[in-house]
Amino acid sequence: MRKELKVTIKIICGQLEVIAGRPDLNYEKIIEAIKRACAQNADILLLPEMCLPGYLIGDIWEQQSFLDDCEYYMRQIIAASKNLCVIFGSVAVEKDKLNEDGRVRKYNAAFVCQNCKPLAGYQGRSFVIKNSLPNYREFDDCRYFYNLQKLCAEEKTSIEQALQPIEVSIRGQKLRIGIMLCEDGWTENYHINVPQTLANNGAQILCNLSCSPYTLGKNRKRNRLFGAQAQTAGIPLIYCNNVGIQNNGKNIFTYDGCSSAYNSDGTLVTSAGMYDDTLLPMAWDSEKNTLTSECVPAMLPQEPQAIYQALKYGTKKFLQQCGIKKMTVGLSGGIDSAVTAAMYADILGAENLLLVNLPSQYNSSTTRDLAQQMAGAIGANYAVLPITESYKLTINQLTDTPVTNLTTGKNFYLQLNDLIKENIQARDRGARLIAAASAAFGGAFSCNSNKAELAVGYATFYGDIAGALAMLGDLWKYQVYALGHYLNEEVFKRQIIPEAIFTIRPSAELSASQTVGTGGDPLFYNYHDYLLRAFIENWHKTTPADILRWYKQGILSQELGCTEEALLEACPNASALITDLERWWKLFAGFAVAKRIQAPPVLSLTKRAFGYDHRESQLSPYFSREYYQLKAELLQNVTVHN
Repeated sequence: MRKELKVTIKIICGQLEVIAGRPDLNYEKIIEAIKRACAQNADILLLPEMCLPGYLIGDIWEQQSFLDDCEYYMRQIIAASKNLCVIFGSVAVEKDKLNEDGRVRKYNAAFVCQNCKPLAGYQGRSFVIKNSLPNYREFDDCRYFYNLQKLCAEEKTSIEQALQPIEVSIRGQKLRIGIMLCEDGWTENYHINVPQTLANNGAQILCNLSCSPYTLGKNRKRNRLFGAQAQTAGIPLIYCNNVGIQNNGKNIFTYDGCSSAYNSDGTLVTSAGMYDDTLLPMAWDSEKNTLTSECVPAMLPQEPQAIYQALKYGTKKFLQQCGIKKMTVGLSGGIDSAVTAAMYADILGAENLLLVNLPSQYNSSTTRDLAQQMAGAIGANYAVLPITESYKLTINQLTDTPVTNLTTGKNFYLQLNDLIKENIQARDRGARLIAAASAAFGGAFSCNSNKAELAVGYATFYGDIAGALAMLGDLWKYQVYALGHYLNEEVFKRQIIPEAIFTIRPSAELSASQTVGTGGDPLFYNYHDYLLRAFIENWHKTTPADILRWYKQGILSQELGCTEEALLEACPNASALITDLERWWKLFAGFAVAKRIQAPPVLSLTKRAFGYDHRESQLSPYFSREYYQLKAELLQNVTVHN
């Protein structure tokens, strides 16, 4: 028998920018990618998951006209696949089937087409069906899509039989490609191992089409995971991800691409750069079953460079999407507003930035001078709008105006405590002046709150928690400081943010007791950043009981990731620790939830950001039985120290 001639297969991974909810625009990009791939004599073009409709589009998935358009453009892509095998992600609809909720059945699917025809998938369908539908963090896939496992149960077949590679023919050579959709490749917590099953069923290469949002540290984890999958399966693996931004209303996610390829020994062959809308070529020797590429793997940045790149890319894309070309920032002389102002100057240009300092009688000359210094260093538009007179007017109006009970005819006068007076100033700045200045200047205004402040509600309704976007809302205070240094040293390469802003102790400066350098900010960020991070970002959600248990065991600082010195500064003994813990937990799980619900959307960077990523209800704070038992034990023995 004559030995079959083996040829080298040219594969291009199309790392495209996907615009959620715009199949018309995405179709145009896909057609352009097909033309470019053909011009480069490619045999196979891989495109990301849901690259035609986008992924995070909410209940637009229920609009039949939208689904009809996706089907129309899908057929146009198939018709454009002359002399090329195109593998792309989109929604597949079976109008003759309904889900349990009575809505038309939809699948998160991959389509394989070649020479203007679709290739057969499971049970003769012209698409591959995603099995592992994520329902955590920002994902809510089971609300919209039917998965392969449920379909197999319905049609009385096994998923092992259903997970078959797709056979394509390239210049007379038959090749078996195992196609996965994003989560199908994250096998750690699923009992069905999709990549291994595809390999067992004869796949010669694995292709993962993804729409995977960026998270700090995720790329390195993915390289380890997919490298191990390729090695275990004994075949190469290609990961194709998109770039761009998508959102679910409360969270804005960046998609960094970083498409990559791995050989059967687990080595990383090539990868595309972060946030690059590009084509990544590679060659597949099907006889040796190895991938090669002239493109070396792109370097992955470390913090704070990674944070800077994600914030700049995500914010710039979000502003473009909203049509915002100018930004107004309340510049207080503190680190959060300074970093926010520097970022917007970098993104929009200083000429499109209005910085407003809004001093009251409690603001020090130190912070006022620092704000002016920074505005001058940036070269932005700058205004000083004092609020003392309007603040006093509001106080007088509230305290001097009688309130009448119209039934009894009796009058009384409103009494204002210190907290009410502080909040009046914050709202006067945000809801009145910054919002109005922004409207007059054009564009929008920023929310400068960081993640620690959002965690405990250290912000004022309709004051400093207002704005178009909480750019720093997923950054802890220590990350904000690090980003500030990076902006000075690496971005502007001069001291845009004055050194004193890094060294003074933060203060809200809303009363005589709140002074810069001596007090006013109740958070000790060297400790509380890490305590609050444990409440939110730990996968199993750290509770007060965990904190006391770790403290009793002498491992609290180790578990939180802070220094022992920071812990002792904030909480020198068990009694202080318990008092501090209960104060912040009651705020975190109590009234701060209401503030977060009404907060602006957050640009998400970590593995759990406030918003739809961190789902919560407005409830009363809860302490477990274990907590009260540990509390009693620690208070009985105050000599126990970490």
